[in-house]
Amino acid sequence: MKRRLAREIAISSLYQMEMNEVSASDAVDMLMDELQEENEIGADPKEAGGTADFARELVHGVMESRQAIDGMLQQYLTGWQVDRLSRVDRQVLRLACYEMVFRNDVPPKAAINEAIDLAKHFGTDESGKFVNGVLGKLLQEIDELKA
Repeated sequence: MKRRLAREIAISSLYQMEMNEVSASDAVDMLMDELQEENEIGADPKEAGGTADFARELVHGVMESRQAIDGMLQQYLTGWQVDRLSRVDRQVLRLACYEMVFRNDVPPKAAINEAIDLAKHFGTDESGKFVNGVLGKLLQEIDELKA
C-alpha cells in the first residue's frame, strides 16, 4: 500500500508541477499536508508518513530523466506526440517508464500493472488501455532501453 500511495502522490505531484510550475519538493509536501488534513483517498495517516520519501524519489527521478523518458515514449506513441497526450496519461506513462527503465527495484510487469491502475484511477475510461498498449510495446524492447 505504501508504494501504491507513493505512486498516487507522485502522479498528483507531477501533474501539479506541470499545471502550477511548483518544485518537486513543494508539490509532494503540499500533497502530504493535504493527506494528513483531508485524507480524501482514505489512507491511514500513520502509513502515509513513510511514503513521502519514496514519492519524492519518484518525482525527482522522473524530472531528472524526463527528456530521455519522453524520447523513449515517443518511439511507442503511434500517431501521438508526448506533449499532445492528456496530462494524466503523460504523467502515468512517464512514471512507469522511469520505474521500468531507470530503477531496478520494480519488475517491469509490476510497473505496467501499477500504471494501468493509476491511469484508470486518475484518467478516463480509455486511459488504462492506452497506457497498457504503449507500455506493452516498451516492454518488448526493455533490455535495449536499459543498456
